[in-house]
Amino acid sequence: QGMNFIAGYLILITKNEEESFWLLDALIGRILPDYYSPAMLGLKTDQEVLGELVKMKVPAVAELMERHGVMWTLVVSRWFICLFIDILPVETVLRIWDCLFYEGSKIIFRVALTLIKQHQAFILEATNFPDICDNFKQITKGPLVTECHSFMQKIFTDPGSLSMATINKLRETCREKLLSQG
Repeated sequence: QGMNFIAGYLILITKNEEESFWLLDALIGRILPDYYSPAMLGLKTDQEVLGELVKMKVPAVAELMERHGVMWTLVVSRWFICLFIDILPVETVLRIWDCLFYEGSKIIFRVALTLIKQHQAFILEATNFPDICDNFKQITKGPLVTECHSFMQKIFTDPGSLSMATINKLRETCREKLLSQG
């Protein structure tokens, strides 16, 4: 579903089919494994990991989501599956991708956490399920994301410490939970 956007962007950026192929191969095979497999277990796992990270770093938003029964997959699946392509401005997406290829998948969590943390008050204004979903759509617009230089600085400061060890530990736990649910 999102791979077509990613492949298209890679071809537009590199203007070289072979380079695009190898970049896509790196994304699918190494950086985001199991995101685009039939079961999409990697994608589902990472959405659950984001939920756990939000519990740690922005607990009020996590509590709001839980109280209204909003699953993370409903509000962030497009962010993750399309790597923010049709969500954020092009210049911002390309900067995120630079970091993604250099630093790995934790960048996706940094971007998501920054969007949530920067808009925490707005998200918390929601009083029901539809409002929460709508507010999550709204937080990807505006000056925060259009001023990509300052946004990129924020993704490395706002979420605070975010180690791959923590992410991998959460991935293990969340993957086991998803597999046990069937």
